[in-house]
Amino acid sequence: MDFETPFSIAGIVAMIGWLCLLFSPLIPKWADWIAGMVLPIILCLGYVILLIIPPSDSAGGFGTLADVMVLFSYEQAALAAWVHFLAFDLFIGAWVCRTARAEGVSFWFTAPCLPVVFLFGPAGLLAFQVIRAVRNKTIRASISA
Repeated sequence: MDFETPFSIAGIVAMIGWLCLLFSPLIPKWADWIAGMVLPIILCLGYVILLIIPPSDSAGGFGTLADVMVLFSYEQAALAAWVHFLAFDLFIGAWVCRTARAEGVSFWFTAPCLPVVFLFGPAGLLAFQVIRAVRNKTIRASISA
């Protein structure tokens, strides 16, 4: 099976979601729905399909790092992992935007976290959590002063 086409489709789906997030201050409800629900579900369905298609030939597993490296040397497993990352990173990006909006965090502080979430997942989530913590501490300090 040729996995280049599903790879391209998954990338396009994810990019549409990230574009929605960049415009989320202008279209918050649409961005929440499209990037936070619809597109991650589409990516998750693609992931599940990749899991249930019988592999033509595979070895490896999750027991050791060497097993994981062997497993990801197969196109189907590598694509499944990529779609997994795309789905979860988009979902987290949407959560970041939604949470920032709900808590009154400026999009100017949130926007730099989005490419970090897209490229480095957990590091972007950490960056946003640091921004939230600093903001909340600043607010508490100004209230008690």
